[in-house]
Amino acid sequence: MNYCEFTFVLLLLVSACQNPEPKTVVHQKNHQNEKVAVSGRQNVKVAPAHPSSYSEQNTLEHEEIVSIKKLIELFKKVDVEGISNKISYPLNRDYPIPSIRNKEEFIQRFHEVFDQKLIDNIAQSDISQWTEVGWRGIMLDNGVVWMSFQPGFISAINYQSKREKNIQAELIRKDKEQLHATLRNFKSPVYKIQTEKFLIRIDELSENSYRYVSWKAGADEAILPDLVLKNGICEMQGSGGNHEFTFVNDIHTYKVRRNILGERDSPEVTIQVEKRGEIIFITPGSLIRD
Repeated sequence: MNYCEFTFVLLLLVSACQNPEPKTVVHQKNHQNEKVAVSGRQNVKVAPAHPSSYSEQNTLEHEEIVSIKKLIELFKKVDVEGISNKISYPLNRDYPIPSIRNKEEFIQRFHEVFDQKLIDNIAQSDISQWTEVGWRGIMLDNGVVWMSFQPGFISAINYQSKREKNIQAELIRKDKEQLHATLRNFKSPVYKIQTEKFLIRIDELSENSYRYVSWKAGADEAILPDLVLKNGICEMQGSGGNHEFTFVNDIHTYKVRRNILGERDSPEVTIQVEKRGEIIFITPGSLIRD
């Protein structure tokens, strides 16, 4: 787990500890004008803000309660087919594990994601363990499972089975093999980003120390990169999960901003270059997940 992940989880646990036992209340809400969290989890976990930030914290509508109960029943039966119809696709997994893109893939990979521990966690859960957290959706316990505002549809799983951990380790090994020899020494990959002109990857070298690597768009990662920056840091931006990597190269500063929370048309990533504090280049980017 990298430093950014640890910080997200720490915020989540602190919030949960400060929050009293949830009380289920039937309440009418309007979410039409709220911002949305861009779906997608790639080595990050989105922690909710402090409960006091939301007047509607811990309130559930009748429809949501019914949907949660139906989901619990599906997990009690381990009805994989039924559960596959209650997933908001794509269901993103920790990078570099590919996203689960559709129902067919979900059924095939169900036991990669859901081991017996997670199945039991959901199947044996009580309604009081499910909490609405503002625009973020509804979470089980401390965010191990997130449900979207399309009632009953799972939007994120912040859990990794032993099987998935092994798959991830093997994919990281293969990822290192296909890189230029000078780039193979890192702890774990964080993001691979495509912009109009560049292919960029962010790797964690050690605890809270990151590397920025860049090639021209379309280049093979096996060739020597055009730019390598080390000693990058990751900083949180508010409580919604947005975070930013900063790399300093003499008079230039490179910033890679991950936009988890934003408007519907917000790019997944924003790359910004500054010269002595003045922005000289900015471009949107998209994550390469598979």
